[in-house]
Amino acid sequence: MTYQERKGQLVKALADFFEQDYRRIGHAIEVLQEAEKLLTEHPGADAEVLLASALLHDVGIKPSEERLGYNNGQTQEELGPPVASRILQHCGFTSCKIPLVAAIIGNHHSPSRIAAVELEILKQADRVVNRRSA
Repeated sequence: MTYQERKGQLVKALADFFEQDYRRIGHAIEVLQEAEKLLTEHPGADAEVLLASALLHDVGIKPSEERLGYNNGQTQEELGPPVASRILQHCGFTSCKIPLVAAIIGNHHSPSRIAAVELEILKQADRVVNRRSA
């Protein structure tokens, strides 16, 4: 599957997951766009891992709000990785990359507990988009 095909597949999965929550869908797409720009500065980064991480980085919001009535960085990091893993498995994502994507999503609000350039790119892209939206 090409990068563009995978991107289309994951955007559709994201939209299906968030249903009518266009703000969150739009945020994820903007974060991906920023991450793709930053990717050119990091030739060793895995574009497919970054694609999945950027699009799915906030999927923990929905189960957090449904179960707890609120969401924050900690609940997103706890509840997001299992959701992202299921979405990626359903999409036939490269199985050996799913644990890294889950770890990135599980650390995107915390001081980095894993060494992954894709995590640093995601954090930077998310900050840029969040500042622009504030």
